[in-house]
Amino acid sequence: MPRINLLPWREAERKRKRQEFGVGAVAALILAAVVYFAVNWQMQSAIDEQQARNSYLNQEISELDKQIAEILDLEEQKKRLQERITVIEQLELSRPEIVHVFDQLVRTTPDGIYLTSVKQTNRRIELKGFAQSSTRVASYMRNIDSSEWLTDPALQILETKGNTDAGSQFTLSANQENPQLAAAAPEEQSPSKPAGKAGKAGKAGGKTGGAR
Repeated sequence: MPRINLLPWREAERKRKRQEFGVGAVAALILAAVVYFAVNWQMQSAIDEQQARNSYLNQEISELDKQIAEILDLEEQKKRLQERITVIEQLELSRPEIVHVFDQLVRTTPDGIYLTSVKQTNRRIELKGFAQSSTRVASYMRNIDSSEWLTDPALQILETKGNTDAGSQFTLSANQENPQLAAAAPEEQSPSKPAGKAGKAGKAGGKTGGAR
């Protein structure tokens, strides 16, 4: 039986397989490197694009912040101008106020009363004078309470000079009002007169009537 030596063929086969394995390994490494660099390049491109977007957004936000600051500054300037305009309007409206007050002092003073002193402290006016009787003082207080420029009369002192004809010496106070300012600024309008004010004057008349 003839013998066939297979050693050279097996050795060549092993050598061929080793070469194929080496080529496959190198190809796999090359492919892995290509995939790695491709993925890395894609991720870096995405990162660069996102950074560019972030930079653009930051620039836009910075511009918006500047615009907001300018708007707030303009709003503050507008507020200051409105306050100045309001002050000027109030000054314009309050210029003739003292004239109206003196006119009301004349109009509200009934017969039988004459004033000796008029003193103003802020918006409060103190009136001193003499009256023929305490009833005249009560009538005076009712007149003040019905006035548009004077309100809240309050009797402080009422002294009757015995049974002589000297009459009664009184001291009363009232608030100074400006209906023009109240109409120009309804939100800052002082509270309306309570319904009991006339009652106060009536009570004062009742009290002073007993002192005659």
